Amino acid sequence: MFRRSGANSNNVLRNNPAMEWTVTPIGIVSASRAHPEDDNWGAEESSIVLADGLPDEALDGIDTFSHVEILFVLHDAAAAQIVTGARHPRNNVAWPKVGIFAQRGKNRPNRIGSTICRVVRRDARRLDVAELDAIDGTPVLDIKPVMQEFLPREPVSQPQWSHELMAAYWQRRHPTNR
Repeated sequence: MFRRSGANSNNVLRNNPAMEWTVTPIGIVSASRAHPEDDNWGAEESSIVLADGLPDEALDGIDTFSHVEILFVLHDAAAAQIVTGARHPRNNVAWPKVGIFAQRGKNRPNRIGSTICRVVRRDARRLDVAELDAIDGTPVLDIKPVMQEFLPREPVSQPQWSHELMAAYWQRRHPTNR
């Protein structure tokens, strides 16, 4: 187990160029939504188109999996809005103030999003997925197949406020809201 404590670990992170990374997107999201929304992502279909320079074969076999995990950049989150401490999720004071790492808000320090999506189809350089909560033009950092063995091996527990927050998240949008 790797463990560092105290000021030394912070100095390693701040003063070590090897701890800074430049990441090049592997693709881009093509979606019907142009702006982030808090709810109603159910039944959304999006496409991920591979970046130039990556061969079509990078997606070979992905359609043999039912689901993929998409890592993406929350590129629409303004730098001035980034939260590094605690806040009420969705600014709802009825829910407890919790640290940014205890919620899935978009205004995260590194602006990285992650969603497990259903694979719809693969067509050459394009992967169509269902229920990806990313907007049109979102840079994709990685696509990983979901394997049962990587999912939690015990029941998932979460606080009640998070169930309330997610109640409408995966509902379908009303056709007039499209």
